Amino acid sequence: MAEPPVIVLERISRVYGTGEIAVRALDGIDLTVRAGEFIAIMGPSGSGKSTAMNVIGCLDTPSSGNYRFMGVEVAGLTRDQRALLRRHYIGFVFQGYNLLPRTSALQNVELPLIYRGRGRAERQKAALEALARVGLESRAAHDPGRLSGGQQQRVAIARALVGAPKIMLADEPTGNLDTRTSVEIMEMLRGLNREGGLTIVMVTHEPDMARYADRLIWMVDGRIARDEPTPGIA
Repeated sequence: MAEPPVIVLERISRVYGTGEIAVRALDGIDLTVRAGEFIAIMGPSGSGKSTAMNVIGCLDTPSSGNYRFMGVEVAGLTRDQRALLRRHYIGFVFQGYNLLPRTSALQNVELPLIYRGRGRAERQKAALEALARVGLESRAAHDPGRLSGGQQQRVAIARALVGAPKIMLADEPTGNLDTRTSVEIMEMLRGLNREGGLTIVMVTHEPDMARYADRLIWMVDGRIARDEPTPGIA
């Protein structure tokens, strides 16, 4: 039997508020993400792309519609079950890195495994392997204050990888970086996707960064206006 898609959104809507002040952030979107895809979501401010990311990451719940993650209907899960889903199956990378400031790179990467109850030796081994995947094993003892922005984002990517997630959600992963460093981060993400088979869904406002993905979802007013292959990198 064929493996089910990682993500299936059917007629998903998300409405904030009621009556005349209601805001329809998502308006009946359909989206399927299969294992091994690299998808970029773009759109103007207020288009719903961040809300879509939050719904996919189980950080927010839709007002209506169906969401299946690896064949499981998310609406039927409790809050604690959704937290377990995030913890075990989804890796998050954010624009602001979200690293603990006075904590080493190694300890930052270990953090998701602490929540899973893994022992210290197992955590450290897995964290060092994740740092090696992003080329930062030599910086394991450095805290974020001694790392460049690009290195901090690499640590954040290692933290997302350490639990062997089924999908990585990257929200503006190059938003705080210069052009050269942004390209380095995108080359890394593309390598994780193509060589490691990692499924990636990325929100970005930068067309040049979206080209690293294989598929572009363009959102306008809470709806998917276009779903098409990207031009790719020359």
